[in-house]
Amino acid sequence: MATKTGKLSILTIFTAVFFIQTAASSGTIYAIAQQQNSSIINSNNTNSLLLNEENTLNKLFKQTEDSVVTVTRTLPSSTTVTTPETQNTTSSESGFLYDNQGHIITTKHGVGDAKTVNVLFENGNRRTAKVVGSDPLDDIAVLKIVENLSQHTQQPKTSILPTPLTIGNSSNLKIGQPVIAIGNPYGLEGTMTSGIVSQTGRLVPVTSPVEKFLGLHFPWVVYSIPDSIQTDAPINKGNGGGPLLNLQGQVIGVNTATIGNAIGFAISSNTISRIVPALVAKVNYSHPYLGLALESSPSAIAEDYESVPTNLKGVFVNVIEKGGPADKAGIQGSNIDQYYKRHSGDMIVAIDGHNITKSEDFMSYIDGHKTPGDSVNLKVYRDGKMLNLIATLKPWPALAPYIRQATSSSNPE
Repeated sequence: MATKTGKLSILTIFTAVFFIQTAASSGTIYAIAQQQNSSIINSNNTNSLLLNEENTLNKLFKQTEDSVVTVTRTLPSSTTVTTPETQNTTSSESGFLYDNQGHIITTKHGVGDAKTVNVLFENGNRRTAKVVGSDPLDDIAVLKIVENLSQHTQQPKTSILPTPLTIGNSSNLKIGQPVIAIGNPYGLEGTMTSGIVSQTGRLVPVTSPVEKFLGLHFPWVVYSIPDSIQTDAPINKGNGGGPLLNLQGQVIGVNTATIGNAIGFAISSNTISRIVPALVAKVNYSHPYLGLALESSPSAIAEDYESVPTNLKGVFVNVIEKGGPADKAGIQGSNIDQYYKRHSGDMIVAIDGHNITKSEDFMSYIDGHKTPGDSVNLKVYRDGKMLNLIATLKPWPALAPYIRQATSSSNPE
C-alpha cells in the first residue's frame, strides 16, 4: 500500500506540474496574442494618423493651389552681341493672390527692377502685372494684374480670379507647429513641401551690391529683416514669394531665403499686414532708423560680460553712425584701447520699458512698433551706471533702396 500510495503521489505531482506548465504556456501564448493584438491596434492607429495627415495636406493643397502663381521676368543679356547662348533669360519666382482687386504678393528680389512682369496661374491663365510698390528692406513687392494676355483685354475679369489667400497672425505661431510651403522651385509649378516652425523672431541679414563691389562693410546701414520665421520645410530657388501656410490654410509667412539646404526663412505675416496695405496704396514704406549695429559675436563680448553684473541682461552696441540718431542721443559704440584690444560699447538693457536680452528682440520692437520721427527711451548700462537716453528715429538712409539680396550666409530664393 505504501508503494502504491507513493506511486500515486508521484503521478499526482507530475500531473499537477504538467497542468501548471500548460497553464503557464497558455498564459504566455495569451500574453503574446495580447501583444500582437496591441501591435495591430497601434499599427492601425499610426496608419489612421498618417492617413488623416495625408488627407489634411492634400485638402489644404487643393484649397490653396489656384491662388499661388508663377511670376516671371526677362533678364537682359550681359553682352552687347546676341547669340543663342547669350539671349535674354527668364527669371521665375512664386507669388500669391492677395485680394479681389488682382493684387499679388511676391519678393522684391524676384521682380528686381522690372516695371511689369508675367503671371501664370495654376489653371494656365496668363496675365501681365505691373509692380505697384516694393519694400527692398523687407524683400516685399506688390503686383497688380493689368492685362489678360489670352484675350488681350485691358481690364481683367477680376470676378473669375481665384479666391485670395487669408493672411494669418504670425504672433500665434508655436515652435514645432506644422507648416507647408507652396511654390515653384526650379520652375516646377505647384510644388508643396512640409515641415515645422523651427523658430520665430529671427533676423535675416541683407546687404547691398555696393558693399559687395567695394568690398566694404557699413554696419550701421546693414538691414536685417526682423521677426522672420525659421522653418525646416524645404524652400528652394523659385519658392521665394510663395506662401508659408498653417494647417488652417492661412498665410503666416512669405518665403524669402535659405541657409544651406536645411534652413528656410519666411517674412512674417504680421510684417506683411503692416507693410503691404501701404504698398497697395502706392505709398513707399519708410522704416525707422536708429543708426547703430549690435554685437552678435559671443566671443567678441566675452570679456565685456565679465565686467557686467551677473543678473544684468542686455545687448552690446558695436558701431554707431556718426551724427545718426543713436550718436545724437549719446550712445557709445565699441572702442580700441591702448593695447589695440577692442571693447564693446554701451549695453542696452531696455527700450521703452521693455527688457531686451537679444538683438532680435531689439530690432523687432523698433521695426514693429515705431515709425520715423518717433522717440525711443533707451536704458543703458555703462561703467557701472544706468543711463536713460532718448533717441529720435529717422528714415533709413539713401543707401537702403539699393539693398537687393541676402548675404552669402543666406541666399534669396
